[in-house]
Amino acid sequence: MYQRIVIKLGTSVLTGGTPHFDQPHMVELVRQCAQLYAQGKEIIICSSGAIAAGRERLEFPSLLPTVTNKQMLAAVGQSRLMFMWERFFEIYNIHVGQILLTRSDVQNRSRFLNARDTVQTLLEHRIIPIFNENDAVATEEIKVGDNDNLSALVAILAEADLLMLLTDQPGLFTADPRTNPDAELIPEVHTIDETLRTLAGGSVTGLGVGGMATKLQAADAARRAGTDVMIAAGQAPNVILRAVSGEQIGTRFPALENPLENRKRWIFAGPKPVGKLMIDDGAQKALERNGRSLLPAGIIHVEGIFQRGDTVSILSTQGKELARGITRYSSEDLRRIAGQHSDTIVDELGYAYGPVAVHRNDMIIVNS
Repeated sequence: MYQRIVIKLGTSVLTGGTPHFDQPHMVELVRQCAQLYAQGKEIIICSSGAIAAGRERLEFPSLLPTVTNKQMLAAVGQSRLMFMWERFFEIYNIHVGQILLTRSDVQNRSRFLNARDTVQTLLEHRIIPIFNENDAVATEEIKVGDNDNLSALVAILAEADLLMLLTDQPGLFTADPRTNPDAELIPEVHTIDETLRTLAGGSVTGLGVGGMATKLQAADAARRAGTDVMIAAGQAPNVILRAVSGEQIGTRFPALENPLENRKRWIFAGPKPVGKLMIDDGAQKALERNGRSLLPAGIIHVEGIFQRGDTVSILSTQGKELARGITRYSSEDLRRIAGQHSDTIVDELGYAYGPVAVHRNDMIIVNS
């Protein structure tokens, strides 16, 4: 049912609610991922737990809950956490690659593109990306719930089909199930409003930094970008396999719309174009009639100064705006490769960000 899946694992899931990591359960989660991997699915993991891993490695020192102490624990714990994941996936002969992010890495468009390219390349080589919040250098980003929201941003940059938020709760309830025995699980949510947000409680384990409220924030962001979201209990038997197969488990948030449409609105809603690319008639036909990306060979003039990741206008030879898009190359680079075949990019620049100047997925045709 789903092909590209982002799995966010909270600290409470990895520790089983104890001060120590539940390594047998981590192996069980890896087993499920490996089964999907063998089916050709693309798996991406967002793992919490760096701070908890640091505490465990340092034998639970008594520390004040300051940002610098959390950063210190994360610095110790990140390598330990990654070591565990690498060791467990190695059981199934699966390679993993670590990506450390803060929120600013995905809010900056150029770094967003770099992160997206890295994820795509890892997946193409059948390597499972494992994202960690870069708590060792984070300040504001280390605050409550950022890993939940970061997982939504990962799902957006990866263009995932499904985001699974695995936690210590079976899903979203009509009341707090820890205090109200009449609380009922909400199987599916189509509207996230203030009434629903009041149902979300905070983290009570003291082990993680997220609560149900931040999972609602994450679900809302991801579903608006075209990704289905599911909140479920990480301890439930075969939870990953059951969710991916389409079984009703936990609370599901269906995607609101096609992700391409969301990106189109983002291009228009973002900063105004900072440069212009005039293209020839052949490139215009490829864009408007055939739905193609813009190749350097079709560019006949570059106007303005801009960087990779900036929004540019694409013009006809008559100066009419045909499209807007996010450029894969800077203005300086495009002036050097304009009119040339994509195979010559590396020879001309010494590097390449791919064969296209503006990818179709990052472009909107104007008045089409």
